[in-house]
Parts: sequence; structure tokens; C-alpha cells
Amino acid sequence: MSRAHHSQAGAPSQRMLRVGELVRHAVARLLTRGEISDPVLEQHVVTVSRVKMSPDLKLATIYVVPLGGKDEPEVLAALDRHKRFLRGEIVQEVNLKFAPEIRFRIDDTFDNVSRIDALLSSDRVKRDLADGDDAKEDGVEE
Repeated sequence: MSRAHHSQAGAPSQRMLRVGELVRHAVARLLTRGEISDPVLEQHVVTVSRVKMSPDLKLATIYVVPLGGKDEPEVLAALDRHKRFLRGEIVQEVNLKFAPEIRFRIDDTFDNVSRIDALLSSDRVKRDLADGDDAKEDGVEE
């Protein structure tokens, strides 16, 4: 039985996490150094927030965020135009046996965090939390 069967279902292995982080650093360096000649990318600061590797390490989903969240479709299209170059650079920098297929996605994690913060600071939630505290003070457990 492989190690993958021993890990938690759906949880990435240490190897997947390590390779994903190496790929993230490689792509971030390429973008930071301006090694990709593209007018769209030259006008945007793009953060590579995370990379999710498939269990066989043959697919890398690279999550990016353009600064200010502007022109997301254009930035994704520009990155897609340079996939072949990026794959070649990644395989050299990370020293992988095979160059993983890469795909780019906008990372909406930050949007989700903002939505949760907004919900938690809403008057309704504050009132519900205050009601729960009053019940505990009265000796009533929920």
C-alpha cells in the first residue's frame, strides 16, 4: 500500500506541499524579474499566492492575484500565453523529472476572508453572540 493511502483523504502529502512551494517560488521569481515579455504582465504586479500539485506531480494549479484585483481575465490570458516558457523554466529551477502541466486560477481566498470578516462584524452576528453570552451568564448552556 502506498503512502498516499495512509494520508488523510484529500489532504496533500508533504511531497506535494514541498514541490508546490518550490514551483510557487520559481514562478514568483520569474514574474518579479520581468523575464516574461508581455505588455499586460509588465503593467501589473502579480502575486503567486499558492500552488496546488496533483498527487502524481504532473499538474500544478497556480493561484495568482493581480494587485488590486484589476484586469484578472487579461492577466490570466497573459499567463496562459506563456505556459510553455514557464513550464521549461519551472522544470529547470525545481529540478523535476517531468515538467508539470500548469494552469492558472485567480485566488479568491482573500475575497472569502473579507466576506467572513464582514459577516462577523455585522450587527446581526454581534447581537447573536451577545445573546449567547447572556445565556451563559444565566447558567444556561447552549
